[in-house]
Amino acid sequence: MIYVTGGTGLLGSHLLIDLTKSENSIRAVYRSDWKKEQVKKLFQFRYDEKWESHFSKIDWVKGDILDISFLIESMKGYSKVYHCAALVKFHPKEFQRLLKINREGTANIVNVCLSEKVDKLCYVSSTAAIGQDSKKVTDENTKWENTPTTSAYSVSKYSAEKEVWRGIEEGLNAVMVNPCVILGSGNWNDSSLTIFRTLRNGVKFYPPGSNAIVDARDVSEIMIKLMESDISSERYLCIGHNQSFKTLMEAISSELNVKPPTIPVKRYVVNFAQKLAALGAIFTRKKPSITTETVQSLFSHHEYDNTKVCEALNYQFKTLEDTIAYCVKGRIN
Repeated sequence: MIYVTGGTGLLGSHLLIDLTKSENSIRAVYRSDWKKEQVKKLFQFRYDEKWESHFSKIDWVKGDILDISFLIESMKGYSKVYHCAALVKFHPKEFQRLLKINREGTANIVNVCLSEKVDKLCYVSSTAAIGQDSKKVTDENTKWENTPTTSAYSVSKYSAEKEVWRGIEEGLNAVMVNPCVILGSGNWNDSSLTIFRTLRNGVKFYPPGSNAIVDARDVSEIMIKLMESDISSERYLCIGHNQSFKTLMEAISSELNVKPPTIPVKRYVVNFAQKLAALGAIFTRKKPSITTETVQSLFSHHEYDNTKVCEALNYQFKTLEDTIAYCVKGRIN
């Protein structure tokens, strides 16, 4: 009996793909009918003519993780919970909303797991909840600190992790995964997949920073392995490849058969674009598309260590080329 929140997200949908390979009873929480239809397209891509037999194994329930009554009623009788639902926003004005959904929503999940005595919880955190040390590679032990450059999203995910640790102290059997930027089959207008749309349309400039990427299929498989193991009260970085944006964009461009960006963008250009976006937001009453957090990420260098999860599960991540080819082939919009 498996319960999944965030089943229509990039990771959640891939998790459901893998979970339906077994005969377990699966319940998935969703909020958007349109996103549910997107998941259906992913099943059609992954399972061809057999997609309906897999998709029909899921009991979809429309609800909200901020609704305690809904969680209690819908989670009753389920033994394993995968909590993938989260809000990913980086604008400072989203701070309260981020805390509400990511921290309070996770606290609700933890409390209901405790009251319903579920066997095990797997919480999807983020590398944003792990500290950064410019002098060494980041691992699970790197201390998180709230600095002037820490994003609201980072604060919300770190706070959510604290709720899981609190649950563990109260007797909850739980594990956490901390994935980096996730890539997978999906809609190129959503989340991290917008980089494929941008490069397909043509771009000359690349940001000089670096980050880590991971295949959604890897994260899904790791989550299931952790839930089926005796491992508890641990968290694991899920890092496929530490990669410069230049190399990543070149690899994607090659798969798309388009010209790669060749000019490193200057910071003053992005800072100017940010000011223009902020000015435009005053007149449009919309949030600016470029924020201070956006600029910071484009010029920062982050490197993470995946040794802990590789050794714990004897796991080998997919190659960068495999991941990119899968994303291109599995475009569903």
